[in-house]
This record gives sequence, structure tokens and C-alpha cells, in this order.
Amino acid sequence: MATRGSPSGDGVTLPDAVPFDLSPLTRLSWELGARVVDGDESSLQSRWTGTDSSWSLSLFRVTSQTVVIRVRTPIGREQFYGAAQMDLSRALPRLDASPRWRRT
Repeated sequence: MATRGSPSGDGVTLPDAVPFDLSPLTRLSWELGARVVDGDESSLQSRWTGTDSSWSLSLFRVTSQTVVIRVRTPIGREQFYGAAQMDLSRALPRLDASPRWRRT
């Protein structure tokens, strides 16, 4: 049985530090993720930092229906994930409610 934050046969999951789950979720390579979020067609929706850690989370709108989530680990490694905007919209209240994360 896989736990949250570890790969499983069910697909990709966000790291345990992120207070919500999204499904379906697509893991992007660093090169592709960086290119997409740095491109002219993407816009930063919001940025979050951990209150008791140095994790950060940035949400980018890349199409009218698609977002890219950039997670930066405490050691500075960037991980990129693609998701549907409507799935993210349903998950955001958990991020807003988490005392371990704040919008920056």
C-alpha cells in the first residue's frame, strides 16, 4: 500500500508537505516545467511558503483549463506538476485553511 507522497500504481502524488491531493496529476520534467512557467503564455496565480519549513508552492495558469504547480523543496529542488484548473479550485480551500502555509 502506497502512502501519500510516494509513487504508486495509482499515479503521481504531491509531496507530503503539500496539504492537498489532486487527481489526476501529471509529473513534468524539470526542463519542461521550467520552460512552461517561464513562457509568455503562463501567469502566476499565487505563491505560498511554509510557515514552519522552507517549502514553497507556486501556482501558474498555463491555459484556460490547465495549471502547473511548482513545488520547491527545502534544499531548492523544483518539482513540476500539471493539473486541471477545476481540480485545483476544489483543493485550494485546504491550502487556505492550513496553518502551515501562507500566501506570499
